[in-house]
Amino acid sequence: MGFEAMWRELLPVGRDAGGGGYHRFAWTPPELECRAWFADEARRRGMPLEHDRNGNMIAWWLPAGWTWRDGRPHRDQGAAPGDAGAESAVLTGSHLDSVPGGGAFDGPLGIVSAFAAVDLLRERGAVLRRPIGIAAFAEEEGARFGVACLGSRLLAGAIDPARARGLKDGDGRTFAEVLHGAGLDPEAIGPDEELLGRVGCYVELHVEQGRALAEPVGVASSIVPHGRWRFGFAGEGNHAGTTALADRRDPMIPFAGMVLAARDAAERNGTVATVGKVRVVPGGVNAIASSVTAWLDARGPADDAVRRTVDEVGAAAREAARPHRVAVEFAEESYTEIVDFNRALRDRLVGTLGGAPVLPTGAGHDAGVLSARVPTAMLFVRNPTGVSHAPAEHAETADCLAGVDALAAVLDDLARG
Repeated sequence: MGFEAMWRELLPVGRDAGGGGYHRFAWTPPELECRAWFADEARRRGMPLEHDRNGNMIAWWLPAGWTWRDGRPHRDQGAAPGDAGAESAVLTGSHLDSVPGGGAFDGPLGIVSAFAAVDLLRERGAVLRRPIGIAAFAEEEGARFGVACLGSRLLAGAIDPARARGLKDGDGRTFAEVLHGAGLDPEAIGPDEELLGRVGCYVELHVEQGRALAEPVGVASSIVPHGRWRFGFAGEGNHAGTTALADRRDPMIPFAGMVLAARDAAERNGTVATVGKVRVVPGGVNAIASSVTAWLDARGPADDAVRRTVDEVGAAAREAARPHRVAVEFAEESYTEIVDFNRALRDRLVGTLGGAPVLPTGAGHDAGVLSARVPTAMLFVRNPTGVSHAPAEHAETADCLAGVDALAAVLDDLARG
């Protein structure tokens, strides 16, 4: 099945018929349907499927001299020896989950393109020395449990497993409970040195999440620092009509101040700051809120600029809360420092693709998390709208096919030697 047929098959899953956006949250029915699609595609190609203990999946294409046993690839003892690098797999892929109301391309494009690239290499009779794995990482967007790239963070040891087990979704279900319901052992999650030791490099193809790329395909240079912070405003619930203004402890007032402060702080520090999610309790039109929880997303060109932005927003929130007798607390949920992708691998991709353009990105990815443990690189496919995390996110079919060709060339080069 070619790229276009696979894309058509996956496109309706989790799509909102009204707004056109996608709602594929980790381990909910739409995302589980995507996982089943992934397993079917692997099975159709005779690619063994590995389920790691953190909820990630990897479909393997094994070269001659490799066999599948005990749930993972093994090099045959009788195979001709190669250099040490020949033992290491080339990993590609992306994720299947989405943000609320997200676009079709963010994540799935990398996985569909990976299967299509494997098909292309097989048609060409490519002879591999290293296994190629196609990964589907769990909870990359963090839309359900609040921590982005959760599957890759657990794999790489970038989050404490105990903390991860206690993460809760909007319905109060813990990550541990959801994993248990999916047939995984919550106590087994955490760094997987054995799996990481089998990976020589990771290359992720992704739709560009901006409009900086003029060519169909580009190569990433870096990911800017980015993180998420949770703000809590605790006041006192009361009647909207009978409570005098002077008697109110309304948490919405300092919350509003915090939103405005985020914009001001971002402008001062040359960063971007966004408040895109808020929960109000009890949420009645005729009731003063008792509490407000809001999430701040901050990103920028340097770590100190991002940290300074967040500190200024926190100070402004406390100052705005004081006259209203509202308590404020805020805590970091996740943070990723600047990621400079492996220069040698990046340059190799650029050379393989005949001088593809190189550009940075302000979006986080599993490749950024894994870069602390294995050499990683990214390919971008042009996005003519420049929109991402929204229904208008797009890539032309011709550019997607160019992305498949580029990924196939890169995988062929890396897996041959």
